[in-house]
Amino acid sequence: MVARVFRALALILFGLSVAKAQSDIPILSGGAGFLSTTQGDNTFFQPVVAPVLVVPLGENWLIESRADLRGFISRENGTTGPYQGRFFGTLEYLQLDYNANSHLTITAGRFLTPFGIFNERISAIWINKLQDAPVIAAIGTAGGYSDGFMLRGALISNDRYAVNYTAYFSTLSNVTKFESERTTGGRVGVYIPRIGLEVGTSYQRKLQDQRTNSFGTHLSWTPSGLPLEIKGEWAHSLGGYGYWIQGGYRLSQLGGANSAIGRLEPVFRMQQLTVLSVPAHHWRFTTLHKHTPSRVWPELLPSL
Repeated sequence: MVARVFRALALILFGLSVAKAQSDIPILSGGAGFLSTTQGDNTFFQPVVAPVLVVPLGENWLIESRADLRGFISRENGTTGPYQGRFFGTLEYLQLDYNANSHLTITAGRFLTPFGIFNERISAIWINKLQDAPVIAAIGTAGGYSDGFMLRGALISNDRYAVNYTAYFSTLSNVTKFESERTTGGRVGVYIPRIGLEVGTSYQRKLQDQRTNSFGTHLSWTPSGLPLEIKGEWAHSLGGYGYWIQGGYRLSQLGGANSAIGRLEPVFRMQQLTVLSVPAHHWRFTTLHKHTPSRVWPELLPSL
C-alpha cells in the first residue's frame, strides 16, 4: 500500500515538474562535513554529504528533498591495520508542499517529524553547531522521519506576536529507505518578535504496538542587538525524559563582525537523559530508572 502511494506521488510530482519546467528553476544546494570521533584508542571518521533539492512549481506548489550520504571509516582491527569504510544513504525527506494561503501549507510524502525544534530546524549538518545530536533527540520523533500528511501555518501573525502550528499523521511503512512508524501529533509555538523569543509545546501519539504518548516543550531566544543565541528542549515519553540547553555567542563585538576573532562563536550545550524501565503491560512510569548525569560539551566554532 505504501509503495503504491509513493509511486502515485512520484508520478504526480513528475507531471507537475514537466508542466512547470519552463517557468521554474530547480535549486540544488546542501552541505558537507568530515567528522572525527575518538573512543579510547579507537578513532572513527565520518565523511558526510547532505544534498538538498528544491523544485518550485508555480506560485503554490513546491517539491523539497534532502538526503544524508555518510561514510564510517576505521582501522580494520580497531587500532591497527588498514583503514576500511562502509557507506550509507538515507532519504531524510521527499515532500510535496501546497501553499494554500498565509495560514495553511499542506504537505504529503516523507518529512521530518515535527516534534520539538532540533529534528526539523537544527539537525542539518550546516545548521547544527555541535557534532552530535542532543541525547533526547529520539524522544517523540519516531526515528526522525514520517511518511504521510502534514498541515502547518500561522494561526495569528501581527507585530506583537505570532502563533504557529503543525499537525501530522504518519503511516506504518517497512519499505526500504521509506521506513516510518504509525503516529500522529503536532506542535504549537508562540513567537514574540520584540524580544526574539519563541516558546512552544509538542505532542505525539504512537498508534502501533504499545500505544504511548510523548510530550515536549521548546525554547528559542535570539535577543535583538546581541550576537547571542539560546535554544533548548525538554521531552518526556514512556521510556524516559530529559532536556538539553545550548548557547552560542559570536565574538563580533570584540573586533568587528568581519574580523578573525569576530567570526568565532563559542558554543556550549548541557543535557541530561533519565532512562525509565517500564513493564510492557504497564502504562505508568516505575521507580526503576537509570540516571545519565548532565554532560557539557564546550566547543569553539568558526561562524562563516
